Amino acid sequence: MPAQFDLIVFDWDGTLLDSAAAIVHAIQHACVDIGVPPPDDATARSVIGLGLIDALARAVPSLPVSRHQELAGRYRYRYLARDHELTLFGGVPELLDDLAGRGHTLAVATGKSRAGLNRALGHTGLGPKFAATRCADESVSKPAPDMVLELMEELGHAPERTLVIGDTTHDLLMARHAGCAAVAVSYGAHPLDELLAAGPRGHVASVDELAEWLRCHA
Repeated sequence: MPAQFDLIVFDWDGTLLDSAAAIVHAIQHACVDIGVPPPDDATARSVIGLGLIDALARAVPSLPVSRHQELAGRYRYRYLARDHELTLFGGVPELLDDLAGRGHTLAVATGKSRAGLNRALGHTGLGPKFAATRCADESVSKPAPDMVLELMEELGHAPERTLVIGDTTHDLLMARHAGCAAVAVSYGAHPLDELLAAGPRGHVASVDELAEWLRCHA
């Protein structure tokens, strides 16, 4: 069967890297560090995928804007203290190799900073597998379409030939706003019912299921 998608754009945290719990803990501990009540797990999970300042503003809506950078600094400290311990979900390198071997172009669109993504790509060794990447501090944050639009323009692919894969509604809405199809992975940050409400083309509960879906539909 001919390929339906030329470009496959992955989210990073919670989709390729098993980092959702670490992000939640970093947000909560950063709040404690600066003396403000931390959000519960569900609230902290709900902002994963957004750019850092946007995420923290939503997670702690009572915090004055003047203190956002203070909280962001403590978040970075807390996250960086353990980011080297985080690992890829099982099967991710093999999945990427299989997709590349079948002629797909691979890219990343993430709420991480450029420095954070570059560090993660280095730690995991996945950097060479992606033709291009976009981060929240060099484009407009999800759920705006800008990161995907920029990737499609850079790599020369049309919306109808582009697929976005992510674990949050922010990823799925970014895809919709860019005119692309999306697949939801329910093993990351957001619960399945919320993901389904964003209207993905498909949904999977593991990397193995994602690989199978892509073999059949991509």
